[in-house]
Amino acid sequence: MHKTGLVFFPAFDWAIEPTHPEREERLLYTRDQIFEEGVMDLPEVAEMAPRLCHPHDILRTHFCVPDVASLTTEAHLIAAGAGQVLGDEILAGRLKNGFALVRPPGHHAMRVVHGNRGFCNINNEAVVVEYLRRRHGIRRVAIVDTDVHHGDGTQDIFYHDPDVLFISFHQDGRTIYPGTGFSHELGGPTAFGRTLNIPLPPGTTDESMLFVLENLILPVLNDFGPELVVNSAGQDNHYSDPIGEMCITARGYATLTSRLKPHLAVLEGGYAVESALPYVNLGIILALAGLDFDLVREADYPRTFHEDPARRPRLEKMVRDLLEMWRLRDQLDLSSIFGREEFFRQQKEVYYDTDGIEDKQVETVRVCKECPGYLTIDSRALHPDGRAVKVMALSVPLFACNHCRSLAYDAYAAARKENSLYHHIYLQDKSMDTFLAFDTAAGSESISEG
Repeated sequence: MHKTGLVFFPAFDWAIEPTHPEREERLLYTRDQIFEEGVMDLPEVAEMAPRLCHPHDILRTHFCVPDVASLTTEAHLIAAGAGQVLGDEILAGRLKNGFALVRPPGHHAMRVVHGNRGFCNINNEAVVVEYLRRRHGIRRVAIVDTDVHHGDGTQDIFYHDPDVLFISFHQDGRTIYPGTGFSHELGGPTAFGRTLNIPLPPGTTDESMLFVLENLILPVLNDFGPELVVNSAGQDNHYSDPIGEMCITARGYATLTSRLKPHLAVLEGGYAVESALPYVNLGIILALAGLDFDLVREADYPRTFHEDPARRPRLEKMVRDLLEMWRLRDQLDLSSIFGREEFFRQQKEVYYDTDGIEDKQVETVRVCKECPGYLTIDSRALHPDGRAVKVMALSVPLFACNHCRSLAYDAYAAARKENSLYHHIYLQDKSMDTFLAFDTAAGSESISEG
């Protein structure tokens, strides 16, 4: 029998602060609930042990400034490693699907990492996806983010990758952190339409969430045909969450999971540790295992929520527009959006709310007809203590053409010659599974290979 695999890791030794919303109690009530309900004794469920993610797996995804060791603890390596364990078993055919009930979370961690933002240092889902693509040779992956906050880190990492479809529905960024995730954010010039954002107004209920699922997310997934579907399973859309303002129920989450049928779910946010997480996690587990979740009900059930019907036409229009854009994504003339130059540049400002770091980036991607194009990020981070850290980061995509790879190495060599401009110079070559890091102060280069 193909089972649903569970990895449970509450990270007892990691917390931002003892009273911070992101703390170990988030999973302790869930652990009690699933044991009381006898979930771990069900023949359809198998508990798996986590493992440490290798630092090179993180370098395959991130540019950690100055290095991986300075930005991660053992808890971060285990949280990312848990998804790897489940992914290996799923792609080997030994598990039907899996749920990594882990912390710390990760979906706000971007490609360049200077510190902690949105409670995240390392993007667990992105690390797992890059690991599984390298290890198992899969190519097309879909990530569906159901957290109340926009998964801006995951979007940033895969914004120029046409083989990774990123879909996020979340509370409207005008009303909640991180203030992004609008429907016009659709992907870069070599991956246009592979990013889909569905910002929803505060007070959204199960009904509207499932409408988006049935009329947009599932048709797009069916058309894209991914080899792996990953769910960033944030649970702070729940009506009792102290951070979000949405009205999703545990049964709504379970129904979503049952219809979405992800291969791998990875826990993200969710901070109603007693009133939501035990019920939502239980519902998700039962849905993944193909078991009846109809009796999963919160302690204050019954509760009913009603949305303003005047909001429905706007939601329906957004869904129609995004679906039409998806259908036309490869037929559009993108020069009006990205221009006709060989390189497309955009400026970004990234704020680390936890660590108070302000990062100004210039991101440049080569618009290549043969591959997704190599990427350059000029990052200038200002720390609260006044330190300014300047970084040049170059990334060669997994399926790179020889010309883009050669240009990236030339740019890395040129940056080293002008090393007075940067504190750190990095080259991430996903096609060769190699990572080069040059420390200007030390005048030394380190090499990591998979």
